[in-house]
Amino acid sequence: MPMRKVIQIDEDKCDGCGLCVPSCAEGAIQVIDGKARLASETYCDGLGACLGECPQNAITIEEREAEAFSEIAVKKHLANSAITDSPKSKSMPSFNTIQPAHCPGSMSQSLRSINSKSSGAGAVDPEGEISHLTNWPVQIMLAPVKAPYFNNANLLIAADCVPFAFADFHRHFLKGRAVLIGCPKLDNMESYLDKLTKILAGNDIKAVEIAYMEVPCCFGLVLLIKMALENSGKEIPVILRKVGVRGSLHEEKANI
Repeated sequence: MPMRKVIQIDEDKCDGCGLCVPSCAEGAIQVIDGKARLASETYCDGLGACLGECPQNAITIEEREAEAFSEIAVKKHLANSAITDSPKSKSMPSFNTIQPAHCPGSMSQSLRSINSKSSGAGAVDPEGEISHLTNWPVQIMLAPVKAPYFNNANLLIAADCVPFAFADFHRHFLKGRAVLIGCPKLDNMESYLDKLTKILAGNDIKAVEIAYMEVPCCFGLVLLIKMALENSGKEIPVILRKVGVRGSLHEEKANI
């Protein structure tokens, strides 16, 4: 193998924020099991476009023996990734991987510091309503297993119909919380169980609030989180919030 420059990622420093992922046009970096990792040496051109995006200074360039950089391999890699992530594809993306450079919209990021620049609490729409969303992405399938916004957080896990049924979702549910959403009827619960177990086990979460609909199938979300808590080995306080299809709300503290 030739001697050449290639990136090196210090996993002890990396917190899995994912900011480096979209900065690599070759898709050489992926977040796997909460850490940024080099998918393949052949995808890394060694130019270091990702260096300035790491807030933990976990990425450096080193010169060592490595597989040669291949533009052909990169093109195939990006093409295959695009097919895998297509809604028409039967293949699902990895649940432990933030999407590569062609899909920067799924990059993990904290919105609190961004929002605070405009209003101190969140982005303001023309009518004066404030967004209290503090993390992205929110879909369980896309969420990283470890992120700064999960630490010392009150975590809201909501069925994805809840924001449509409950009119004051942002102020009543979302304010001051990190959020994840999913559908217990239509989504892959086995994959969600694995992802939620890792999130609960790998982060210092203060409390979990579960917002689900009154329809019978939606209680599956509560059962799923109960299993994830048991699998994680953590004892975390839980609050159940059941929402009616007409927007009514029922709350009860739970020890599940």
